[in-house]
Amino acid sequence: MDIRIGIVNTGRELGFETNESAETVKTSVAQALDSGATHVSFRDNKGNSYIVPTATLAYIEVGTEESRRIGFVG
Repeated sequence: MDIRIGIVNTGRELGFETNESAETVKTSVAQALDSGATHVSFRDNKGNSYIVPTATLAYIEVGTEESRRIGFVG
């Protein structure tokens, strides 16, 4: 699934693909914001980790878990 994160005062967004479900991502972000945590962390398909400060989150876009289609659709 694709995740895109907007960060305040930054012209570019952080984008990556993860194997986590959409519900898992939403839950971890909600828990971090509700508990007043200073950051939220993510792991992508390649094993890279991303730590984002919660104070600078502008938005988080969670893509669908549907696989991409290849070829022509008629």
